[in-house]
Amino acid sequence: MRALLIAALAMAFVAAGAVVAFRGGPSGAQASSHREAPLTAEDPTADQTDVYAFRSPDKPNTVTLINNVIPGEDPAAGPNWYTFSPSARYDIYVDRNGDGKPDLSWYFRFKAGSPTLFLGGTQQSYTVTKVVGDRSTVVGSGLMTPPDNIGPRSTPNYHSLAQQGVHPLGDGSTVFAGQRDDPFFGDIGAVFDLVAIRNGTGATGGGKDFFAGYGVHAIELQIPISQLDNGTNHTIGVWAATDRQKVTVTLKKHRLMKTSTWVQVSRLGNPLINELLIPTQLKDKWNSTTPDQDKQYEQYYSSPVLAHLLNVLYPSFGPFPETGRTDLVALLLTGLQKPALNYTGPTEADELRLNLSIKPTAPVGKGNRLGVLGGDLAGFPNGRRLEDDVIDIAERGVGGALVGHNLPLGDGVDANDQPFTASFPYVPDPFAGFDDTKGKDFPKTG
Repeated sequence: MRALLIAALAMAFVAAGAVVAFRGGPSGAQASSHREAPLTAEDPTADQTDVYAFRSPDKPNTVTLINNVIPGEDPAAGPNWYTFSPSARYDIYVDRNGDGKPDLSWYFRFKAGSPTLFLGGTQQSYTVTKVVGDRSTVVGSGLMTPPDNIGPRSTPNYHSLAQQGVHPLGDGSTVFAGQRDDPFFGDIGAVFDLVAIRNGTGATGGGKDFFAGYGVHAIELQIPISQLDNGTNHTIGVWAATDRQKVTVTLKKHRLMKTSTWVQVSRLGNPLINELLIPTQLKDKWNSTTPDQDKQYEQYYSSPVLAHLLNVLYPSFGPFPETGRTDLVALLLTGLQKPALNYTGPTEADELRLNLSIKPTAPVGKGNRLGVLGGDLAGFPNGRRLEDDVIDIAERGVGGALVGHNLPLGDGVDANDQPFTASFPYVPDPFAGFDDTKGKDFPKTG
């Protein structure tokens, strides 16, 4: 049965035909929610960069959920380094019944770190609150992040220091929060130069990884499958968000009354949606809405502007189908029903959909980078692993791989700049600020 499913998916996904070699060919993805909307570009500590959801290969009875925030962290950027915002609430959501609404939620609140001498503090305490239905429970409090990786004098033996940031939670889950290497990879410099590719179709390397050397702040959960599985189709939806408090002042009985509510300012499920499909004038609105309201954006999936752009820029490699893209609606808003993979029902919602009944196929970082497109059912769009090359997968999907227009597109960057670790939290340690990997060496004069 598994072999038949792989074969069916391969027929739907894999490019059939010779590789077309050309320079400056079509690419289209931007950074995976790095500075993707006007308001979050002004509020980077609230900005989700990537969300991941996968069964943990070394602990297959658990699922790992990762919410990365704060794009483009330069590890050397002191004396006030990057930290989680104390005025924000960071959220991870799980939908167990396919209605686009959370059935399980985890809320993370961080406090500011204590400064040292003339240096800002980067080690923060935090609280984790779990919500199931209407019941809210604090499952972790007084937890500590590791400090940012400043350098050998400030943060010696950093790997051991970082591992101290792994904590058990009161519900049987495990948590990590702190600075990590940015696990996303892509040639963003070429993409922003009118969707160029440096070498061929981008399917044979030759790109430049813009994110090499940069960090993010990661929130990671490792959760027993028994807490997530719905017992029917075994498929869950996952997304993350950031909220900030909105204070309202009203006059009541000659007194000024202040009330505060949490307002969502950023969200992310599938990678590349807000950048690749949602028009600029709607990006902030999209960030403020919830997945159960995503039906209103269907036209941008079924008639993607990127496909039109590819036809304009590269007509000799088209036609790229511009309308009637029910394939993208299924892929990104409902999950795949035919062939059966991760369908959650008719509600259209931007979520990472993970079929919990599909076992891990390789250690972390070792799966087929093209995921389901490459015949690996444990990869994107069935959840998202750290090694999944979502830029290449998205380019081929928007280019029409599901509807018979198959080109081996890519950005020429196929893996992260650092290897992933074999155990939780999996995302590599960040580079040290002292190493300043992006700095230019000044010649010695004596």
